[in-house]
Amino acid sequence: MRDRRQDLSHFLRTARERKGLTLRAVEQATGVSNAYLSQLEGGKIKQPSPVILHKLSQLYGVSYVDAMRSAGYPVPGENKREQRAARISGPFADLTEEEEAELTEYLAFIRTRRRRGTT
Repeated sequence: MRDRRQDLSHFLRTARERKGLTLRAVEQATGVSNAYLSQLEGGKIKQPSPVILHKLSQLYGVSYVDAMRSAGYPVPGENKREQRAARISGPFADLTEEEEAELTEYLAFIRTRRRRGTT
């Protein structure tokens, strides 16, 4: 099993890079120091505060629940449907309206095909 710190560091670094942000840009946007962010992404900080995780999640457009889970925090009231929704929503956080409309249309197509029994 992988170390949770490594999971969190990878989760945060990947989310930041996906947004095209530097550590300094994140520092300016959140008030969290560049040095702290570097230690966090390097796996040296085991469990940042939920407040910091919330700030970073909002800026990166990723699931706060996933960030909390990656940091080893218990996520109360979570069920399979919520887990699935959080997992699926991550890659779609920065869709344009046009992309969202196209994906919604494609999903309707897939569901119609499934109801007809043609996969």
